[in-house]
Amino acid sequence: MTPAESRALPAPHPETAADSDEPVSYRTPVGLVAGPATLTDVSADQVEADSDTPATSSPESAPGEPTRSRWWRWTRRRQWTRRRQHLAVGGLFLLAAVWVTSRIWLDPSGRVASLYTGDPAQVQFFLAHSVRVVLHGEYPFYTEQFNYPDGVNLMANTAVLALGIPMVPVTLLFGPAVSFVVLVTLGLAGTAMAWYLVLSRHLVRTPLAAAVGGWFCGFSPAMLSHASWHPNIISQFLLPFIVWRVLVLTRSRRPVRDGALLALLVTAQAFINEEILLFTALACGVFLLAVLAQEPARWRAAWRPLGAGVATCALLAGALLAYPLYVQFAGPMAYHGLSDAVQDYGNDIAAFFAQGSPTLGGNQRANINLAPNYSEENAFFGWSLSLLAIGIVIWLRRELIVRALAVTGIFFAVLSLGERVSWWDRELITGPWQWLVHLPLLDAVVPTRFGLITSVVVGLLLALAVERAWALRPADRRTVRTLTAAGLAFALLPIAPMPLRMVSRPPVPDFITADRWRAYVGPDQTLVPIPVPSMGNTHGMRWAAATNLDFKIPGGYFLAPRNGNTGDAGRFGGRPSGVGQLLEEVATTGRTPKLDDRQRRRFTDELRHWRAAILVLPLRQQNAEPLRRTVEELVGPGRQELDVWVWDVRALSDRSV
Repeated sequence: MTPAESRALPAPHPETAADSDEPVSYRTPVGLVAGPATLTDVSADQVEADSDTPATSSPESAPGEPTRSRWWRWTRRRQWTRRRQHLAVGGLFLLAAVWVTSRIWLDPSGRVASLYTGDPAQVQFFLAHSVRVVLHGEYPFYTEQFNYPDGVNLMANTAVLALGIPMVPVTLLFGPAVSFVVLVTLGLAGTAMAWYLVLSRHLVRTPLAAAVGGWFCGFSPAMLSHASWHPNIISQFLLPFIVWRVLVLTRSRRPVRDGALLALLVTAQAFINEEILLFTALACGVFLLAVLAQEPARWRAAWRPLGAGVATCALLAGALLAYPLYVQFAGPMAYHGLSDAVQDYGNDIAAFFAQGSPTLGGNQRANINLAPNYSEENAFFGWSLSLLAIGIVIWLRRELIVRALAVTGIFFAVLSLGERVSWWDRELITGPWQWLVHLPLLDAVVPTRFGLITSVVVGLLLALAVERAWALRPADRRTVRTLTAAGLAFALLPIAPMPLRMVSRPPVPDFITADRWRAYVGPDQTLVPIPVPSMGNTHGMRWAAATNLDFKIPGGYFLAPRNGNTGDAGRFGGRPSGVGQLLEEVATTGRTPKLDDRQRRRFTDELRHWRAAILVLPLRQQNAEPLRRTVEELVGPGRQELDVWVWDVRALSDRSV
């Protein structure tokens, strides 16, 4: 390490230096990055920085009880000030999260993201499944409540059990729609707060630096992009602690204990989102390799505790997750890999310089060809922040941690471009992802989401830059800090979060909420919403979720093996349904098709396969009249009950007939 790097990495806080069992600095990079010297010695810079500490800051510095009392009073006052500081920052993050979700808070059940309404309905279905797991002891990893009778492998569909089970009281009292918006709000604020706490304790000294880093990690354009649809992706509040514990292992004197703690965090994160957990592991690996490539001598001190800790983590987490992972990869309705269309999702290079759609300077129309869709805007830093990040790396290039972060961010930014690298939707070259996409585990990854790692790297760079700027000692410190604040405003204001765009959606029919369906549907029968639930028609899933999945439905929006054959490549939806596709086309176009006896017989066969009891068509459904005429041509006349049309098809679907 050069002298400049030694000065850049401050010494550990005295509180931690005194604890031999946890040799991690209080406000400096932990473990491997800190280096042997900086983990044991208190430098002159540290003493100067702590000049606000009273001279009698230790009970041993002077004899007598008065000195000891003054030291304890100063310590308690400092701790109370820090707590108030943390509460203020946490309150700011929570207010920002409420601001972002304010439009959906106005009517959680009646509002949904303006595009791709399937994901919120799917998450609400999974939240209702958690209620059944807790109250009825239902099997957590597989269900037949949708896509009946084939069912759905929930371990392969991110059933968010680690989020849904704690939310059971909220789901029971207020419904899954309210639980959904609560998770989105807490996911954004909790992620920002978690990064703030870890940064303020282990990387930077200045509260503003930690707050800026935490803010960007929690409210980056990529996080805002997922907020309308994927609470499991934005709930990253465990990731800072996982990263911290990995770095602790490189210098741990109790690697078995620390590995066990890491295993518990890994297990919890696996039941939130496995893809994000995989990204975290890959990012930690690349970062540590980048550190060791620059200073190989660090490996001698790190490999033993790191190896022992990782082995302990792998054994314990492997034992805890063995059965769930078996169900995921070898259980019923398991699939291997995603469809080619999803595997090819990649960022456009220009996406790193545009503003995200849900931000102050964002333009949804301008971003239309820069990302796979609006829910996958995983870059979108804007020109100002991109240039600032480059400038930070150049300015702090002498620091080991900055160089390692830069390598990590660039590596995953390149992977996020996908198989075909493009600039403003013009293909340039083949990307390196083409050679990785078919590897085990990576074949189930959406490559554009590697940009989430780059977003975290940018947040850490911002924290380090503010810390270094605040630590400068020029003649006019006020001018430097003013320029730092102006630079942050210049970079972050164009991508400041705005309320998520929402549209109205039809309410759950009174026929469902009033339990009128119970007179028709038995425990082994299904209620068939019209149109049949699919990726583009998920209202039926919301109906089921509103009853805590008390009835089964065919179809739905989920990932399953093609044609229902366990082990095949994944696709959205279950077995293809000819009549389901027919009704979906009528719902979209409003045109009533001409039907023949063959189609009627096929529909009857599907009703028997589904064990259908009733068909339900809401009066408010788009193109309800063409749909009603089509269903009547297939099964005969129905009758209106409350706010729906109902067809009793139990006689048609009886397999004994």
